[in-house]
Amino acid sequence: MRFLFLLGFVAVAYISTCQGNDLIVGTSYNTRLIWQQKLEYMAIPFKKRVKEMFYSDPGNQIIKCIIARETDKTNANGIITAGGVGFPFVNIRFKSERGSGLYYQVEIYS
Repeated sequence: MRFLFLLGFVAVAYISTCQGNDLIVGTSYNTRLIWQQKLEYMAIPFKKRVKEMFYSDPGNQIIKCIIARETDKTNANGIITAGGVGFPFVNIRFKSERGSGLYYQVEIYS
């Protein structure tokens, strides 16, 4: 029994380290894509890349889903700093690992 528990723990730990740092908030079911952008910032040796992305809907449509997928597995992360699901605007801060670039595909649904 202890062996199965240990094997399950190792399998979950392995799977969690293989996934990228995608940001998915809300649901894209029965919604429509209102905005899409590709973020590509090249790596600078020994530097962290930090970029802010801001979206504001001109028609004040409420955001129902935000998907930011990391296209190149570089262990960067994205954090919503303002707005988001339930608001007509969103501000996302992307931060890379030291010496890595930022490569994200951002989609916003309403």
